[in-house]
Amino acid sequence: MISFWEKDSFIQYDLIIAGSGIVGLSTAIEFKEKNPSKSVLILEKGIFPTGASTKNAGFACFGSLTEIIDDLQHYSEDIVLSTVEKRYKGLEKLKNRLTNFPFDYHQYGGYELISNEQLHYLDQLQEVNKLLEPIFKAPVFLNVSDKIAAFKFSNAHVQQLLFNQFEGQIHTGKMMKGLLSKARQLDIEIITGVEVIDFYDEENRVIVQAHHELQKVDFYSEQLCICINGFTNRLLPQLNVNPGRGQVLITSPIQNLPFKGTFHYDRGYYYFRNVGDRVLFGGGRHLDYEGETTTSLQTTPYIQQQLESLLKEVILPKNDFTIDMRWSGIMGFGDQKAPIVKLLSDRIGIGVRMGGMGVAIGSEVGTQLAGIM
Repeated sequence: MISFWEKDSFIQYDLIIAGSGIVGLSTAIEFKEKNPSKSVLILEKGIFPTGASTKNAGFACFGSLTEIIDDLQHYSEDIVLSTVEKRYKGLEKLKNRLTNFPFDYHQYGGYELISNEQLHYLDQLQEVNKLLEPIFKAPVFLNVSDKIAAFKFSNAHVQQLLFNQFEGQIHTGKMMKGLLSKARQLDIEIITGVEVIDFYDEENRVIVQAHHELQKVDFYSEQLCICINGFTNRLLPQLNVNPGRGQVLITSPIQNLPFKGTFHYDRGYYYFRNVGDRVLFGGGRHLDYEGETTTSLQTTPYIQQQLESLLKEVILPKNDFTIDMRWSGIMGFGDQKAPIVKLLSDRIGIGVRMGGMGVAIGSEVGTQLAGIM
């Protein structure tokens, strides 16, 4: 039950957005900048953004060499090139949007560790560089295997090392605080701890049913955007956007850490980076696809043990370390790499299925979604 005052002041908006992650915030900001007189409300089920926006590894990346080659086996060159370009443009848009907000962006470059089993991928390095040249105007992937010794990786596991000058890293928390601050500057309202559980498209408005532990409330809006990515199947199961959990750990500070940058390993199934003098390491979803197709934010001993083993055997074989924290985030995947950005009706739009690339592509998806509303 709500009061007269609440009904009069708090439940009617021009645009309501479900989800306060990168896509939801980017959509709200883009829409509000173009429609400053419109009222915008974001509803977020968690205290913080629930999926992966505040839980990701902070990679400003668009795909490693082996990932791109694997994609070329399943999709046309045009589709792969378009996907990479959207990721790159999305990262540029994110950086430009946060110009006045410090989010610890460092373009140390990205690396890929190549094992003996993956050496054949190097045969296509020049071909992929040529494919990407229209976007980057320079070779993207360079062989820098002479750095393996300096980075102190295991020679038994790392045969070659590739470098990508266009990748960088960000502080995920500061990035999201920047987006939240930008949204608040534009008078975008955000309510946390409230989950959108259903919606109804009426002739002249959308009814948005929201649940809080103390009450249920119907909000009303002219338009609705659904930006809940890994949780999409709860509202729109027909879209076949499945959750994918990504597990992560971070070490305590390591004295004389020998590397800086973002790193991809085993065709992108594993990824690590420095966070100051710490190492953040995540991945391993492919070890248990069925078990990791979940919205549970727990970690599992099996995958965490595998991460620790690889950390010790491959990445830090000559360094002692201790694990400081472990966590997980929920991504959204489907049968296509490209995100879903479309209208379900004249009043309802969706921006979901980031495919584990929300940092890179989320801002661009937000621009597209706001543009069709």
